[in-house]
Amino acid sequence: MKLVLQFFQKLPEELAHSIALKSLKILYSLNILSFFAPKIKQNKFQFLGMEFKNRLGTAAGLDKNGDYIDALGALGFGFLEVGTSTPLPQSGNAKPRLFRVFSENAIINRMGFNNKGIDHLVRNLKKAKYNGIIGVNIGANKESTDQTRIDDYLTCFKKVYKYADYIVVNISSPNTENLRDLHNSDQLTQLLNSISDLSKTLLNTKPIFLKISPDENESSIRRIVKEVEDSIFSGLIATNTTVDKTLLIDKTYHEFEGGLSGMPLHNKSNEKLELIRAINKDMPLIGVGGVIDNDSYNKKLKCGADLVQIYTGFIIKGPKILSEILN
Repeated sequence: MKLVLQFFQKLPEELAHSIALKSLKILYSLNILSFFAPKIKQNKFQFLGMEFKNRLGTAAGLDKNGDYIDALGALGFGFLEVGTSTPLPQSGNAKPRLFRVFSENAIINRMGFNNKGIDHLVRNLKKAKYNGIIGVNIGANKESTDQTRIDDYLTCFKKVYKYADYIVVNISSPNTENLRDLHNSDQLTQLLNSISDLSKTLLNTKPIFLKISPDENESSIRRIVKEVEDSIFSGLIATNTTVDKTLLIDKTYHEFEGGLSGMPLHNKSNEKLELIRAINKDMPLIGVGGVIDNDSYNKKLKCGADLVQIYTGFIIKGPKILSEILN
């Protein structure tokens, strides 16, 4: 397994990501993935009416289109989050747009919500055999603005709510121009109200989360928490990537565009978790950002997360990270 991981690390980033996931899918289809997957001690956990096999799941971005649900589920994750998906397929930003910083267990990405569209994702959700919890992360197309952008979220919501165990409204990617403006008061209120109204109309009972940026200040976080409290949203996912590349020791990457994830994000993301938990001791929280081993996983839980997600750690370490964290 170590040699395989070293091979993938030498490949271009997006190619490595694609080949690795396709390899998992092939092993799963041949019914031999269990020979390579880590043996995970299950620790069931009840949360918002859902039963999780354990508290560790995948973050959005790992499987944008739901193409690898069954293969990833067979590795022992407690839950999977697929997406971010948009109403229309889009190619994302120009390449290169994904950069691994192995020396600091970090990744910079400026993908730009590249995905095959919400209809493709729904087809995969319908045929998935995975019997665990699946969350769906939804976003807006790059060209959409103002009301059209809100309409994008509503379109995605209507199409996925029957097939998702929970839904995530992603307003926090730094790689779609002006998307983070939805953190602002008036725009956020309009978005939350629109989704709340639709959810009630559809008689939806699935939990809804808002995924936020780690780059918001304390007053903004306090306002967001209050807005979520006053809506039908269940809780928050904290956090997405940060635009602050000065968190990296290697100054080579300080001027790179895109969002930084991995170990350098850990403390900043945890600060937001702790702040939210201090504001509302009962708000359901999913923690993500910088989980690379058992210590960083447990720190997320200590800071207030009910569930924890990984992305960069899985890409850098491969499936063995599940055993390192959960066993």
